[in-house]
Amino acid sequence: MSGSGMVVNGSGPLRFAALGDSLSEGVGDPVAEGWRGWAALLAPALAPGAVEFRNFAFSGGQTRDVLERQLPQALVFAPDVVSVLVGVNDTLRCTFDIHAVAARLDAVYGEFTSRGAVLLTACLPDPGTMLGLPAALARPLARRQRAVNSVVHALSERYGAVHLHAAHDAWVMAPEMWSADRLHPGERGHRVLAARFHALLGALGHELGPAPSVLPDRAPATRSAGVFWLATAGTGWVVRRCTDLLPQLLTPAASEVRHLARGTSHALDLRASQAVSAALASLSVA
Repeated sequence: MSGSGMVVNGSGPLRFAALGDSLSEGVGDPVAEGWRGWAALLAPALAPGAVEFRNFAFSGGQTRDVLERQLPQALVFAPDVVSVLVGVNDTLRCTFDIHAVAARLDAVYGEFTSRGAVLLTACLPDPGTMLGLPAALARPLARRQRAVNSVVHALSERYGAVHLHAAHDAWVMAPEMWSADRLHPGERGHRVLAARFHALLGALGHELGPAPSVLPDRAPATRSAGVFWLATAGTGWVVRRCTDLLPQLLTPAASEVRHLARGTSHALDLRASQAVSAALASLSVA
Protein backbone atom coordinates (compact mmCIF):
# COMPACT_ATOMS: atom_id res chain seq x y z
CA MET A 1 0.00 0.00 0.00
CA SER A 2 1.08 3.52 -0.58
CA GLY A 3 0.91 6.44 1.79
CA SER A 4 -1.52 8.45 -0.33
CA GLY A 5 -4.51 8.02 1.97
CA MET A 6 -7.71 6.00 1.88
CA VAL A 7 -9.39 5.49 -1.47
CA VAL A 8 -13.08 6.28 -1.09
CA ASN A 9 -15.71 4.94 -3.47
CA GLY A 10 -17.42 7.92 -5.09
CA SER A 11 -17.96 11.11 -3.15
CA GLY A 12 -19.80 9.66 -0.14
CA PRO A 13 -18.49 8.66 3.28
CA LEU A 14 -15.69 6.17 3.71
CA ARG A 15 -17.14 2.67 4.15
CA PHE A 16 -15.68 0.27 6.72
CA ALA A 17 -16.75 -3.37 7.08
CA ALA A 18 -15.74 -5.79 9.85
CA LEU A 19 -15.79 -9.54 9.22
CA GLY A 20 -14.96 -12.37 11.57
CA ASP A 21 -16.08 -13.81 14.89
CA SER A 22 -17.01 -12.61 18.38
CA LEU A 23 -13.83 -10.53 18.65
CA SER A 24 -14.97 -8.22 15.86
CA GLU A 25 -18.61 -8.51 16.89
CA GLY A 26 -17.47 -6.72 20.05
CA VAL A 27 -18.07 -9.36 22.71
CA GLY A 28 -16.54 -8.18 25.98
CA ASP A 29 -17.33 -4.50 25.36
CA PRO A 30 -21.03 -4.11 26.25
CA VAL A 31 -23.03 -0.94 25.61
CA ALA A 32 -26.72 -0.20 26.01
CA GLU A 33 -27.65 -1.50 22.54
CA GLY A 34 -25.50 -4.65 22.71
CA TRP A 35 -21.83 -5.13 21.88
CA ARG A 36 -19.53 -2.38 20.60
CA GLY A 37 -15.92 -3.60 20.24
CA TRP A 38 -12.68 -2.50 18.63
CA ALA A 39 -14.02 -2.17 15.07
CA ALA A 40 -16.83 0.17 16.10
CA LEU A 41 -14.33 2.20 18.15
CA LEU A 42 -11.96 2.45 15.19
CA ALA A 43 -14.61 3.30 12.58
CA PRO A 44 -15.11 7.04 13.26
CA ALA A 45 -11.33 7.52 13.42
CA LEU A 46 -10.69 6.15 9.93
CA ALA A 47 -11.26 9.47 8.16
CA PRO A 48 -11.45 13.18 8.97
CA GLY A 49 -15.00 13.16 7.58
CA ALA A 50 -17.96 10.80 7.65
CA VAL A 51 -17.54 7.03 7.96
CA GLU A 52 -20.22 4.41 7.38
CA PHE A 53 -19.62 1.23 9.38
CA ARG A 54 -21.16 -2.22 8.95
CA ASN A 55 -20.33 -5.14 11.23
CA PHE A 56 -20.88 -8.53 9.57
CA ALA A 57 -19.00 -10.51 12.25
CA PHE A 58 -20.83 -12.87 14.60
CA SER A 59 -20.01 -15.11 17.54
CA GLY A 60 -18.69 -18.53 16.61
CA GLY A 61 -17.74 -17.41 13.11
CA GLN A 62 -15.20 -19.57 11.30
CA THR A 63 -13.32 -19.05 8.05
CA ARG A 64 -16.08 -20.94 6.21
CA ASP A 65 -18.68 -18.50 7.59
CA VAL A 66 -16.61 -15.51 6.51
CA LEU A 67 -16.21 -16.89 2.98
CA GLU A 68 -19.73 -18.18 2.43
CA ARG A 69 -21.93 -15.83 4.48
CA GLN A 70 -20.14 -12.62 5.44
CA LEU A 71 -18.15 -12.00 2.26
CA PRO A 72 -21.17 -11.81 -0.12
CA GLN A 73 -22.94 -9.33 2.18
CA ALA A 74 -19.83 -7.20 2.56
CA LEU A 75 -19.20 -7.10 -1.20
CA VAL A 76 -22.63 -5.57 -1.68
CA PHE A 77 -21.66 -2.91 0.85
CA ALA A 78 -18.45 -2.29 -1.19
CA PRO A 79 -16.15 -1.22 1.67
CA ASP A 80 -13.15 1.04 1.28
CA VAL A 81 -11.61 -0.52 4.40
CA VAL A 82 -12.31 -4.07 5.58
CA SER A 83 -11.08 -6.05 8.57
CA VAL A 84 -10.91 -9.85 8.51
CA LEU A 85 -10.04 -11.29 11.93
CA VAL A 86 -10.96 -14.96 12.12
CA GLY A 87 -9.49 -18.41 12.74
CA VAL A 88 -9.60 -19.02 16.48
CA ASN A 89 -12.94 -20.84 16.24
CA ASP A 90 -11.52 -23.04 13.48
CA THR A 91 -8.84 -24.26 15.92
CA LEU A 92 -11.55 -25.17 18.45
CA ARG A 93 -13.41 -27.51 16.09
CA CYS A 94 -12.77 -31.14 15.30
CA THR A 95 -12.99 -30.21 11.61
CA PHE A 96 -9.79 -28.11 11.76
CA ASP A 97 -7.89 -28.23 8.47
CA ILE A 98 -5.11 -25.71 7.83
CA HIS A 99 -5.33 -26.30 4.07
CA ALA A 100 -9.01 -25.30 4.09
CA VAL A 101 -8.33 -22.32 6.36
CA ALA A 102 -5.60 -21.08 4.02
CA ALA A 103 -7.73 -21.50 0.90
CA ARG A 104 -10.68 -19.64 2.42
CA LEU A 105 -8.59 -16.74 3.70
CA ASP A 106 -6.82 -16.49 0.35
CA ALA A 107 -10.19 -16.22 -1.41
CA VAL A 108 -11.55 -13.61 1.02
CA TYR A 109 -8.41 -11.45 1.02
CA GLY A 110 -8.22 -11.64 -2.76
CA GLU A 111 -11.83 -10.58 -3.28
CA PHE A 112 -11.45 -7.41 -1.24
CA THR A 113 -8.00 -6.34 -2.39
CA SER A 114 -8.90 -6.89 -6.04
CA ARG A 115 -11.57 -4.23 -5.50
CA GLY A 116 -9.07 -1.78 -4.02
CA ALA A 117 -10.12 -2.11 -0.37
CA VAL A 118 -7.61 -1.53 2.42
CA LEU A 119 -7.39 -4.87 4.26
CA LEU A 120 -6.84 -5.12 8.03
CA THR A 121 -5.69 -8.44 9.52
CA ALA A 122 -4.22 -9.68 12.82
CA CYS A 123 -2.60 -12.75 14.33
CA LEU A 124 -4.18 -13.74 17.63
CA PRO A 125 -3.26 -15.58 20.87
CA ASP A 126 -4.13 -19.24 21.16
CA PRO A 127 -7.27 -20.15 23.14
CA GLY A 128 -5.59 -22.92 25.12
CA THR A 129 -3.32 -20.43 26.85
CA MET A 130 -6.19 -18.03 27.51
CA LEU A 131 -8.33 -20.84 28.97
CA GLY A 132 -5.49 -22.21 31.08
CA LEU A 133 -5.95 -25.76 29.77
CA PRO A 134 -3.62 -28.61 30.83
CA ALA A 135 -0.45 -28.77 28.74
CA ALA A 136 -1.45 -31.94 26.89
CA LEU A 137 -4.56 -30.14 25.56
CA ALA A 138 -3.13 -26.63 25.35
CA ARG A 139 -0.13 -27.58 23.21
CA PRO A 140 -2.15 -29.01 20.27
CA LEU A 141 -4.39 -25.92 20.32
CA ALA A 142 -1.37 -23.63 20.44
CA ARG A 143 0.13 -25.50 17.49
CA ARG A 144 -3.09 -25.02 15.53
CA GLN A 145 -3.21 -21.31 16.32
CA ARG A 146 0.43 -20.89 15.31
CA ALA A 147 -0.44 -22.55 12.01
CA VAL A 148 -3.34 -20.15 11.45
CA ASN A 149 -1.16 -17.18 12.38
CA SER A 150 1.56 -18.33 9.96
CA VAL A 151 -1.00 -18.47 7.16
CA VAL A 152 -2.37 -15.05 8.08
CA HIS A 153 1.17 -13.62 8.16
CA ALA A 154 1.99 -14.99 4.72
CA LEU A 155 -1.28 -14.01 3.06
CA SER A 156 -1.25 -10.57 4.67
CA GLU A 157 2.12 -9.95 3.08
CA ARG A 158 0.92 -11.33 -0.25
CA TYR A 159 -2.10 -9.02 -0.36
CA GLY A 160 -0.48 -5.96 1.22
CA ALA A 161 -2.67 -6.00 4.31
CA VAL A 162 -2.26 -3.73 7.31
CA HIS A 163 -1.31 -6.48 9.75
CA LEU A 164 -1.38 -6.24 13.53
CA HIS A 165 0.88 -8.60 15.48
CA ALA A 166 -1.29 -9.31 18.51
CA ALA A 167 -0.42 -12.92 19.37
CA HIS A 168 2.41 -12.36 21.84
CA ASP A 169 2.15 -8.73 22.87
CA ALA A 170 2.46 -7.84 26.54
CA TRP A 171 -1.15 -6.69 26.67
CA VAL A 172 -2.31 -10.26 25.99
CA MET A 173 -1.25 -11.33 29.47
CA ALA A 174 -2.54 -8.21 31.25
CA PRO A 175 -5.70 -9.16 33.24
CA GLU A 176 -7.15 -5.66 32.99
CA MET A 177 -7.38 -6.04 29.21
CA TRP A 178 -9.80 -8.95 29.36
CA SER A 179 -13.49 -9.46 30.05
CA ALA A 180 -14.90 -11.79 32.70
CA ASP A 181 -14.73 -14.82 30.39
CA ARG A 182 -10.94 -14.30 29.87
CA LEU A 183 -11.51 -15.20 26.21
CA HIS A 184 -12.54 -11.82 24.84
CA PRO A 185 -10.97 -8.41 25.41
CA GLY A 186 -12.76 -6.13 27.83
CA GLU A 187 -13.40 -2.50 27.01
CA ARG A 188 -9.74 -1.55 27.55
CA GLY A 189 -8.54 -4.42 25.35
CA HIS A 190 -10.90 -3.46 22.53
CA ARG A 191 -9.75 0.14 22.80
CA VAL A 192 -6.10 -0.91 22.58
CA LEU A 193 -6.82 -2.94 19.44
CA ALA A 194 -8.58 0.03 17.84
CA ALA A 195 -5.77 2.42 18.76
CA ARG A 196 -3.08 0.09 17.43
CA PHE A 197 -4.80 -0.35 14.07
CA HIS A 198 -5.19 3.43 13.90
CA ALA A 199 -1.46 3.85 14.60
CA LEU A 200 -0.52 1.34 11.89
CA LEU A 201 -2.67 3.12 9.31
CA GLY A 202 -1.25 6.47 10.35
CA ALA A 203 2.31 5.19 9.99
CA LEU A 204 1.47 4.21 6.41
CA GLY A 205 0.38 7.75 5.63
CA HIS A 206 -3.38 7.34 5.59
CA GLU A 207 -5.41 10.45 6.33
CA LEU A 208 -7.29 9.68 9.55
CA GLY A 209 -9.42 11.26 12.23
CA PRO A 210 -8.34 11.60 15.89
CA ALA A 211 -7.08 8.36 17.44
CA PRO A 212 -9.52 6.30 19.53
CA SER A 213 -9.03 6.75 23.27
CA VAL A 214 -7.46 3.85 25.16
CA LEU A 215 -9.03 4.97 28.45
CA PRO A 216 -12.04 2.83 29.40
CA ASP A 217 -15.32 4.18 30.72
CA ARG A 218 -15.82 1.11 32.96
CA ALA A 219 -13.67 -0.71 35.50
CA PRO A 220 -12.05 -3.98 34.32
CA ALA A 221 -13.68 -7.30 35.16
CA THR A 222 -12.82 -8.72 38.58
CA ARG A 223 -11.70 -12.26 39.37
CA SER A 224 -15.06 -12.91 41.07
CA ALA A 225 -16.82 -11.85 37.86
CA GLY A 226 -14.79 -14.44 35.97
CA VAL A 227 -15.76 -17.15 38.44
CA PHE A 228 -19.43 -16.12 38.15
CA TRP A 229 -19.22 -16.25 34.34
CA LEU A 230 -17.74 -19.75 34.43
CA ALA A 231 -20.44 -20.94 36.85
CA THR A 232 -23.25 -19.54 34.67
CA ALA A 233 -22.91 -18.73 30.97
CA GLY A 234 -19.39 -20.13 30.78
CA THR A 235 -20.52 -23.62 31.73
CA GLY A 236 -22.61 -23.91 28.58
CA TRP A 237 -19.72 -22.67 26.47
CA VAL A 238 -17.31 -25.21 27.96
CA VAL A 239 -19.79 -28.07 27.50
CA ARG A 240 -20.39 -27.18 23.84
CA ARG A 241 -16.68 -26.91 23.07
CA CYS A 242 -15.84 -30.12 24.96
CA THR A 243 -18.52 -32.05 23.07
CA ASP A 244 -17.06 -30.93 19.75
CA LEU A 245 -13.37 -30.58 20.51
CA LEU A 246 -12.28 -33.05 23.19
CA PRO A 247 -13.03 -36.28 21.28
CA GLN A 248 -10.60 -35.27 18.55
CA LEU A 249 -8.09 -33.72 20.95
CA LEU A 250 -7.73 -36.93 22.95
CA THR A 251 -5.53 -38.52 20.27
CA PRO A 252 -3.29 -35.44 19.81
CA ALA A 253 -3.12 -35.09 23.59
CA ALA A 254 -1.96 -38.70 23.98
CA SER A 255 0.60 -38.15 21.24
CA GLU A 256 1.72 -34.96 22.99
CA VAL A 257 2.32 -36.84 26.24
CA ARG A 258 4.34 -39.54 24.46
CA HIS A 259 6.51 -37.01 22.63
CA LEU A 260 7.04 -34.98 25.79
CA ALA A 261 8.19 -38.13 27.60
CA ARG A 262 10.63 -38.92 24.77
CA GLY A 263 11.78 -35.34 24.35
CA THR A 264 10.67 -35.32 20.70
CA SER A 265 7.97 -32.64 20.74
CA HIS A 266 9.87 -30.86 17.98
CA ALA A 267 8.64 -33.58 15.59
CA LEU A 268 5.05 -32.43 16.11
CA ASP A 269 6.06 -28.82 15.55
CA LEU A 270 7.88 -29.79 12.36
CA ARG A 271 4.85 -31.70 11.08
CA ALA A 272 2.61 -28.68 11.67
CA SER A 273 5.11 -26.38 9.96
CA GLN A 274 5.24 -28.69 6.95
CA ALA A 275 1.42 -28.66 6.74
CA VAL A 276 1.43 -24.84 6.66
CA SER A 277 4.10 -24.82 3.95
CA ALA A 278 2.13 -27.32 1.88
CA ALA A 279 -1.08 -25.30 2.27
CA LEU A 280 0.60 -22.08 1.14
CA ALA A 281 2.42 -23.86 -1.70
CA SER A 282 -0.89 -25.20 -3.02
CA LEU A 283 -2.24 -21.64 -3.12
CA SER A 284 0.81 -20.47 -5.07
CA VAL A 285 0.31 -23.24 -7.62
CA ALA A 286 -3.38 -22.40 -7.93
